[in-house]
Amino acid sequence: MERAGTVVLGIGNTLLTDEGAGVHAIRMLEGRPDPPLAVRFVDGGTLSFTLAGPIAQADNLIVMDAAELGEAPGSVAVFVDEEMDRFLGTRRKRSVHEVGLLDLMQIARLTGCLPARRALIGIQPGCIEWGERPTPPVERAIGEACERALGLLARWRA
Repeated sequence: MERAGTVVLGIGNTLLTDEGAGVHAIRMLEGRPDPPLAVRFVDGGTLSFTLAGPIAQADNLIVMDAAELGEAPGSVAVFVDEEMDRFLGTRRKRSVHEVGLLDLMQIARLTGCLPARRALIGIQPGCIEWGERPTPPVERAIGEACERALGLLARWRA
């Protein structure tokens, strides 16, 4: 299996206001005048089993998504490696996604293809109702989440 280097996966439904935060974040990263080199951006939408391939091929994986953090809307948290695994394992919740990120990570683990370095950058949503734009606190947080992703990319390159 050919390795894909670093994959930045944005997930969410952009028709449900803050739920689309991860997709908006990767679009922001891709649109930078100096996008990170050797990084593959994947719009994962509302997730499906087809994402098992890109995850399994990634040496490094950064997932950006709206996440229930129990904090104020727009709060950002980063979970790296085992922290990510624990967060996903303990935060089982109903999802608007076809399959859950936990399911996809378990497939990678079971097939021996879990990315060596992985992180989840979660943004606390405030509103998940019909709407194509995030609420102001989440829109501001998307920039912070992108900076956190760039920091991880720089650290992982070193």
